[in-house]
Amino acid sequence: MLTGSCHCGKASWTLEGDPGSITACNCTLCRRYGTLWAYDYEGERIALTGETASYSRADRDEPSLEILFCPSCACVLSWRGLRLGRDGRRRMAVNMRLAPPDLVQDLPIDHFDGLDTFEDLPSKERCVRDLWF
Repeated sequence: MLTGSCHCGKASWTLEGDPGSITACNCTLCRRYGTLWAYDYEGERIALTGETASYSRADRDEPSLEILFCPSCACVLSWRGLRLGRDGRRRMAVNMRLAPPDLVQDLPIDHFDGLDTFEDLPSKERCVRDLWF
């Protein structure tokens, strides 16, 4: 199990099992937050604890997700889909930058073009360590 917590420690997440590859997205939110995402579903392998506040894009009539962050120190913990999938599950992702570096440093990074094409980008064969150290 991986865990991550905000800077003040009032909010945290857990992710059960192998997180797989981590996603770096270049959308207008993710690039500003500097997040690295690991995905699953609410109530399944991902759990949040502590108080969170949320932000949904103000520039969209029907935003598809909300960003969850600590109201005390403002660290971005996760995003959560605002609509259920066809299977009745709610997609989520947790910010791996809040996990201990030694536990996630070897995870590979995938790149996603959330700005223009909404497609995966070619692999640069980098891992989390390459961005931190």
